[in-house]
Amino acid sequence: MTDWTEIEAAGCAAPADRPLEELVRELSQALADPDPRIRDGAPHSVLAAWIADGVIGAARRLELGDEMAARFRHPQVQARTFAPLVLDMLVTRGDLRAGWVDAFERWYPAEEDLRGHDAELGWLHAVAHGADLLGTLGSHPEVDPARMLHLAAARLTAPTAHVYDQLEDDRLARGVARVLTRPDLDEDAATSWLAPIAAAFGADSISTPVPAHISNCLRTLRLLYVLADRGARRNQTSPRTPLPHREPLKSHLATTLDHIVKR
Repeated sequence: MTDWTEIEAAGCAAPADRPLEELVRELSQALADPDPRIRDGAPHSVLAAWIADGVIGAARRLELGDEMAARFRHPQVQARTFAPLVLDMLVTRGDLRAGWVDAFERWYPAEEDLRGHDAELGWLHAVAHGADLLGTLGSHPEVDPARMLHLAAARLTAPTAHVYDQLEDDRLARGVARVLTRPDLDEDAATSWLAPIAAAFGADSISTPVPAHISNCLRTLRLLYVLADRGARRNQTSPRTPLPHREPLKSHLATTLDHIVKR
């Protein structure tokens, strides 16, 4: 088995004595491994570097993306939840296939295992990893940003008994905010995705204890309000980008939040 830690320490240079296809296949398998030391360690760093630097050619990157799109149907949770991380690397690099977006759209609101961290499996982060990909796809000129906003609403309204406990609400708000920076997004598209949330959560009074999915939604939208006011960042070091429809979005967010908490 390849010593990926050694390769990472050597600046992620590809070994000259092994076929690249074989190495990429091994990396792909490692990103589905139930051992978090394998899945979330050096293989992740090496694959990210090889994608970003073009070590893996365009045709093989598309094949890798197809593998990740298919992995959304994998029976093991860690395989499903690390697939969006690899797709995020690929889309950031400039690769995209419509089928990847379709597969992600089917998986994201339907995923039921929303644990941020597991003692044996390590980081899972379905919501957070999906939020990162949602933000990247929603920033891509070939993807309809309104589609990603409605996908976020579907994730927020999907029933769950799990309360986000590893800043998944933060990551989802930031992913949505990135989509909302699209300059070609009109005001209606920037705000209308909130209507299904108000409709889903506005019919009955909130029971006690508060359902997990309502708590998750409220906390996500509250942070999104702050980001709408302050602007969104691509990452922690990038400058803030203003949201084109800042004031109408803040108004709709406030109305939606008020509608939920007052019911």
